[in-house]
Amino acid sequence: MRESVLLIGCGAIGLEVTKRLVNHPEIRIEQILVRPGKEEAVSDDLADGVRVISSIADLNPIPDFVLECASHEAVAEFGPYFLDQGIDFGVISIGALSDPVLFECLETASKNGDSQLFLVPGAIGGMDALAAAGAESLDEVIYTSRKPPMSWTGTPADEALDLASITEATVIYTGSARQAAMLYPKNANVAATIALAGLGFDDTQVTLVADPGAKGNIHHIEARGSFGEMDVTIVGNPLPSNPKSSALTAFSAVRVLKNRAQHVCI
Repeated sequence: MRESVLLIGCGAIGLEVTKRLVNHPEIRIEQILVRPGKEEAVSDDLADGVRVISSIADLNPIPDFVLECASHEAVAEFGPYFLDQGIDFGVISIGALSDPVLFECLETASKNGDSQLFLVPGAIGGMDALAAAGAESLDEVIYTSRKPPMSWTGTPADEALDLASITEATVIYTGSARQAAMLYPKNANVAATIALAGLGFDDTQVTLVADPGAKGNIHHIEARGSFGEMDVTIVGNPLPSNPKSSALTAFSAVRVLKNRAQHVCI
């Protein structure tokens, strides 16, 4: 029996996920939830048989799994509802969980519905090792993100700097993962993922850099503790359809969905 999936949002990442699973024998993205007025535009990009809706009142059938590919706001609006209904909910916009009130709400809803909240690792690797070490085995976790200057367009850095004129690596933020996720919601989901896997939002150190020499989005994690030391660097290519979206994020979401349908998972 194929698992029925509802996608929330269908931007670059959602569309890539849909295309990669269109012929999967055990996973069926049957419905996509978008903002009112976006239905026709989204439908034009999809394969036949995928319903585009703008209200959860229009759900048919009820999905087995929901994958958020939209925004922090979508996590807050729909996560508690589906979890409370007993439907597992996957999150790509993990930065939303930097809000402790929302995090508690999602956790409570998952307990009430006996469901699971899945955090999609997205553009970063090594989360299995970091989570295995656990906060009790970690002394320090440092995350540095380097992206081309124009990748920071529309963020607080865009207001403080002339991004187009940057000629050398420039630090645009340093501080906790919690504040990074709040200030840079479309660029710092990785910081939130690392925080949740390791020391938490307030004890994970984050540096964001606008670097004209960056050949893609560069993620660097350093971790130390009683477990040993960890040093991971990922140089990710963006999706061709959106330079702000990591291709690995879409691939990570596809992996989560495939693992739900497979008997052997890694």
